[in-house]
Amino acid sequence: MAKITYVEHDGREHVVEVKNGLSVMEGAIRNNVPGIDADCGGACACATCHVYVDEGFLAETGRASPMEESMLDFADNIQPNSRLSCQIRVSNELDGLIVRLPESQH
Repeated sequence: MAKITYVEHDGREHVVEVKNGLSVMEGAIRNNVPGIDADCGGACACATCHVYVDEGFLAETGRASPMEESMLDFADNIQPNSRLSCQIRVSNELDGLIVRLPESQH
């Protein structure tokens, strides 16, 4: 299990424990974290679970796949640390992960 901090665009934090093997998006949905819509349910077919990964965890979360990169083109305010949270699998290495949520997913 990993403790993940989801930071809303206004600074409100939600610290939750997420089981290994789930995605960061699933952790947010299962714990009612606002700001992640997940319209496609985690199929990497939209960009409504866009997050900004804390710089200290970029190596642990890995690189976006070409499919994820193409979906990120649909998100607003993309940054070098932008990822789709449905594509980040939780593991012990992600304990302490901080992701920031954009103001809007649309």
